[in-house]
Amino acid sequence: NTKTAEADIATQEKLGMFTGTYARHPITQEKLPIWVANYVLFNYGSGAVMAVPAHDERDFEFAHKYKLPIKVVIKANDEATENNPLEKALTEAGILVNSGEFSGLASEQARSSITEYLVKQHQGEAVTNYRLHDWGVSRQRYWGAPIPIIHCEHCGAVPVPEEDLPVRLPESVDFEEGLVTLKDLPEFYKTICPNCGEYAQRETDTFDTFMESSWYYARLACPDQDDQMLDSRTQYWAPVDQYIGGIEHAVMHLLYARFIHKVLRDEGLVNSSEPFKNLLTQGMVLKDGAKMSKSKGNVVDPDNLIKQYGADSVRLFVIFTAPPEQSLEWSDSGFEGCFRFLKRLWTLAYERQSLFTENDHLKLDKNNANETQLDQWRDIHSILKQANNDYARNHLNTVVSGCMKLFNLLSKIPHQRTGAMGDSEFANNQALIYEGTKILLAMLAPIAPHICQQLWVDLALGDVIAKSVWPKVNNAALASKMLNLVVQVNGKLRSKICVHSEADNASIQAAALADINVSKFTENKIIRKVIVVPQRLVNIVVTDNL
Repeated sequence: NTKTAEADIATQEKLGMFTGTYARHPITQEKLPIWVANYVLFNYGSGAVMAVPAHDERDFEFAHKYKLPIKVVIKANDEATENNPLEKALTEAGILVNSGEFSGLASEQARSSITEYLVKQHQGEAVTNYRLHDWGVSRQRYWGAPIPIIHCEHCGAVPVPEEDLPVRLPESVDFEEGLVTLKDLPEFYKTICPNCGEYAQRETDTFDTFMESSWYYARLACPDQDDQMLDSRTQYWAPVDQYIGGIEHAVMHLLYARFIHKVLRDEGLVNSSEPFKNLLTQGMVLKDGAKMSKSKGNVVDPDNLIKQYGADSVRLFVIFTAPPEQSLEWSDSGFEGCFRFLKRLWTLAYERQSLFTENDHLKLDKNNANETQLDQWRDIHSILKQANNDYARNHLNTVVSGCMKLFNLLSKIPHQRTGAMGDSEFANNQALIYEGTKILLAMLAPIAPHICQQLWVDLALGDVIAKSVWPKVNNAALASKMLNLVVQVNGKLRSKICVHSEADNASIQAAALADINVSKFTENKIIRKVIVVPQRLVNIVVTDNL
């Protein structure tokens, strides 16, 4: 494994030997000793590097071992000087020092400037080095896609003719005897060379599993296609809008998927250059601080929890406990809280069921709503707006928080008439409960689909919640609130009034002039002007009545 070998080279004990020869620094002309070392990667760049021991961890370790000079050339803080021995390499960016005409430049700027200098002096040129290696696609296993190559003593490696594709694995295989590879199955590998007709052998290695998993998303768009790999349905669905996968696949699988997708593009099978538009790498599930693993024996069987608490409680716990991209600490006690929340939602819904079954599409009458009801209406739509943003960013745990907040809000709204409650107040309370509950179930349904579907039907809100129209944020609700405005007379504070946020200037002026505290200072005066500063104050300019 090349990757593992390189990691071992980079971390093993640093060993080296002075060659007795020197090189000239290309800019300062300073003599530099040439050492042979065991940690320089031969396949990176030219295989020869200029050591910078003050700013590279491996060079720093090597220089310390062999007592080589450690010269600071990047100053990231006041302590980074050659007069202050370093305890470790300074690898962060900073300002160049001890670098001649390049001193004082920031690290990034210095890279460009030094490169330009060397190019002008014909001492080098800018190139891009890739750490990408060849992909070894073959595996010695039975369960894999056969590599369509035939090996002939006369013709060499010959591709299987297109009309003979696909090469199929033999199915009459006895696996009870142990590990089986294609090399053990002469009925598979013995064949005829398609070029010369002589006896030949099929390739017995199969493709790496990544060869199969790197383009499944394209094939899933047309699974019933028998005549070709892909059809126009893949053109429609690709690229994938959102890819969600484990962090362990953040490099290899996604890299190979890009390889395969670009091949499919070049063959005209897809019309996009990238396989995925957005990527979310989900975190691990931990128990007692350790990653869940069969080998560790700390895997929790969700079946028992589902039997005890229901699938929705399990889903709610997993989503609520941590953001999707972070690790989740498993806690059996956490299920109790999620289960109680869903139970409270169920109980509250059935306490108010008649409100829904006996009414339809209740709407708030904002003109007759009191300040508390307008605040509640605004909060309902503020929570919905935030949930929309959180769903778009995959912040699913905060969606659950919003659902709980909305549930608490709805729980406090009386659903029955009390003796002191007027008709308009009672009707608006019902409208808030109706609208808010419908929004709550829609928000929670992707996370707890079973209970939300049942309540959706039982509250007579529709047949299938997953097919319902997603609720829209009401901007009028967000703006609906009562404002406290300062009232001045000739610039001096005289009172405060409470008005609706959507009230026009005429209504605000009338309310200000009608205020009993203001009238004391305007009585028997000539009102010259009334100035309304939106959402802040009203200033009444008066003069004496001559």
